[in-house]
Amino acid sequence: MVRAAGAVIERLGPAFTLADVAKEAGIAAGTLVQRFGSKHGLLVAMTRAAIEDARRGLRAALQGGGDPVAAVVRALVERYAPLDDPVTAPNNLAQLSVDLADERLRELMAEYYAVIEQELEPALRQAVAAGELPGAPAPEVAARVLGALADGTAIRWSTRPVGSLTERLRADLEAVIEGWRRPPAG
Repeated sequence: MVRAAGAVIERLGPAFTLADVAKEAGIAAGTLVQRFGSKHGLLVAMTRAAIEDARRGLRAALQGGGDPVAAVVRALVERYAPLDDPVTAPNNLAQLSVDLADERLRELMAEYYAVIEQELEPALRQAVAAGELPGAPAPEVAARVLGALADGTAIRWSTRPVGSLTERLRADLEAVIEGWRRPPAG
C-alpha cells in the first residue's frame, strides 16, 4: 500500500486521494482507511517506511570495506536515484512542500535526515582518521553538509531537470569532497 501511494504521488503529486491509492494497490479504499485512518496517516506511514529504508539502504551501501569516501558518494547517489525522473520529480517536490507544512510530517522528515547523517558519519570518520580528507570539517558536520548538498541538488534538479540527477549529484558530491582532500591553507 505504501509503494502504491508512492507511485500515485509520482503521477499526481499531493492532490492524490485514498481512492487513487486504492485503485493503484488493487484494494478497496475502505481498506486504506481501516489501515491508516486517513491520507495523513498514510503519509506518516510512508515517511516511517522511508526512514527505515534509508537506514537499511545506507548501511548496505556503506558496508563491504573499500574506500569509505567512494562508499559515501555511492550511498547518497543510490538514495536519491529513485527521484531521477524529470516527469515525476515535480510531483515529488510538490509533496515535499506539503509535508514541510505539516508539523508531524516535518518531525518525521527531521528524523529521516538525522538517519542519513548518522549512517554517513562513521564512514566519514574513518576517512578523516585515515588522512583521506585533511580539509574536511568534523565528520558529523561533513555528514550534514553532504546530506544537505544531496537534498539541495535533488530539489534544484527537480525544478530544472537537465541531464541526469544521479550524474549531477555525483559530480556535486565529488566537487566538495575533492576540496576536502586538500589540506587546509595556513
